[in-house]
Amino acid sequence: MTSHQTAQTMKPATAAKKLGVYLQATPADFQEGAVSRAELSALQTNPPTWLEELRRNGPHPRPVVAEKLGVSIAGLARGGVTEPLTTEQIEALKQDSPEWLQKERATQAEVRKEGARIKKRNAERAAQADDRS
Repeated sequence: MTSHQTAQTMKPATAAKKLGVYLQATPADFQEGAVSRAELSALQTNPPTWLEELRRNGPHPRPVVAEKLGVSIAGLARGGVTEPLTTEQIEALKQDSPEWLQKERATQAEVRKEGARIKKRNAERAAQADDRS
């Protein structure tokens, strides 16, 4: 008795998310079919021209836009950015540096600072607990 192993596949939206690209900007054949793990791996290691172009110029999905601007996804929404942006649009926002972007960047910096403080505190507590053992 032999078992046939089927290749695991994912929806195009999942694959696009893992690749960090906006699904609606991908080629039609990518959007319409399932993507196997092997195909995803091949796209990551040897990206085709369309994927390199999307990563370079966009349009970029909100998580990528948020990362490039140094804010959270919620911060984008608070700033009124709900649509995917191109690299050019992101750079223009950085240059204009609207008040909402400055505020959200400051908020994100505080969140990161607090996260680092908590991580350090937890590490110190763990070290103290190990010392007592």
